[in-house]
Amino acid sequence: MGQGYNRIKAVLAEKGRNNNWLAEQLNVNINTVSKWCTNNMQPTVERLFEIAKVLDVNVRELLVSTK
Repeated sequence: MGQGYNRIKAVLAEKGRNNNWLAEQLNVNINTVSKWCTNNMQPTVERLFEIAKVLDVNVRELLVSTK
């Protein structure tokens, strides 16, 4: 498994949520969420904060640590 830039997929799993749920919460296309989860595409910083809010986590939990 390649090193990604975000942990959205992992946090969704920890919260017992799925891509469909997140797409509905953010009113975005399911394909967009899938691309975030596979790290084929990254959400904007603004969107990252929205994701953190709906998942009730610190935005840092959605990012892979650089240290």
